[in-house]
Amino acid sequence: MKFKRLTILLGLALIITLALAGCGATKTEEKAPATSEEETPVTGNEGTIKVGILHSLSGTMSISETSLRDAELMAIEEINAAGGVLGRKIEPIVEDGASDWPTFAEKAKKLLERDKVATIFGCWTSASRKAVLPVVEKYNGLLWYPVQYEGLESSPNIFYTGAAPNQQIVPAVDWLLKQGKKRFFLLGSDYVFPRTAHQIIKAQLKAEGGIVVGEEYTPLGHTDYSTIINKIKAAKPDVIFNTLNGDSNVAFFKQLQAAGITAEDIPTMSVSIAEEEIRGIGAEYMKGHYAVWNYFQTTDTPENREFVKKYKAKYGKDRVTDDPIEAAYFQVYLWAEAVKKAGSTDVDKVREAAKGLEFKAPEGLVRIDGENQHTWKTVRIGRIDANGQFEEVWSSGEPVRPDPYLKNYEWAKELKQGR
Repeated sequence: MKFKRLTILLGLALIITLALAGCGATKTEEKAPATSEEETPVTGNEGTIKVGILHSLSGTMSISETSLRDAELMAIEEINAAGGVLGRKIEPIVEDGASDWPTFAEKAKKLLERDKVATIFGCWTSASRKAVLPVVEKYNGLLWYPVQYEGLESSPNIFYTGAAPNQQIVPAVDWLLKQGKKRFFLLGSDYVFPRTAHQIIKAQLKAEGGIVVGEEYTPLGHTDYSTIINKIKAAKPDVIFNTLNGDSNVAFFKQLQAAGITAEDIPTMSVSIAEEEIRGIGAEYMKGHYAVWNYFQTTDTPENREFVKKYKAKYGKDRVTDDPIEAAYFQVYLWAEAVKKAGSTDVDKVREAAKGLEFKAPEGLVRIDGENQHTWKTVRIGRIDANGQFEEVWSSGEPVRPDPYLKNYEWAKELKQGR
């Protein structure tokens, strides 16, 4: 019995000894100094600043929006080549809004919540912007929006680098009236921007002596304009004010010419057709028609000559620049400058730093208005030539202060005010 008890005691002692030895080894490992790699693990995204790029890369709006992505990527590449922002490279995360407004909202949420981007550059249509607006407000994100729009909106979470209505629609109507064009036929896509733009035009015409002889809307992507063209013929307008968006413009202008109506017969003034859309439609269908923007590829500034040269070198000599492309490009630089000034990517700090910020863009000097986060811009009206480029026929001569709510126009007081 004593021998058995002794054997058990010896076994227990051996187990305890081994256990203590194991504990000692563990403590030794914990106290061992870590290597420099263990202290600062390196990952593929270490040190980058993530930004979102959100445009329609498929669907009816891709004819316009794909090039905006290209311009934003080019700006990011240039900034990175110059050393990045705050010593860090910019990492773009590209998403496709697919010409579908709920998809834009979903992708914006993904970019802000999952990818933790510092800002988003994106959208074209007002429908997509309005879908993204509550998302960036909820997550306190920033959207930089590069396209002209109908105004009557402002948000602390959006910077508007395209034209407000007093920087595009209103001066275009005023110019047409001075050219003796009194009878307007309004044609637009059936969503927020065209309908609100037409409200503005009708109020202005009523106050300034013009009349609306027809008003029609078609869904985005619509392709049969024969009935509407017959209505245009019957109405005998002096001008067609065109707010169609996307590839519907291809069908409309081809069918307009096929019906025997040229720019000499009834000119159109477009607010969503630029050089990129003309390239898709065909210059032979657009010659002699008008558009109003803040920038043309033919705009004569040193910055623009360099911009056009770099864009064509990167994407091909047959590619063109245009107003939304140019705004998409310079808004990346504006954001980068605001981040540098703030010393941070924090949204509240960037917003404050952006107030009054100026930049020599291809179109000329632009400035962020500190009160409404829209951009001071020069207004230009151009006539389309046989090469699909614009001959500038009128300019405001200097940047116009943005007035998104048209507060400086007595006739605009009865318009439905946005948020």
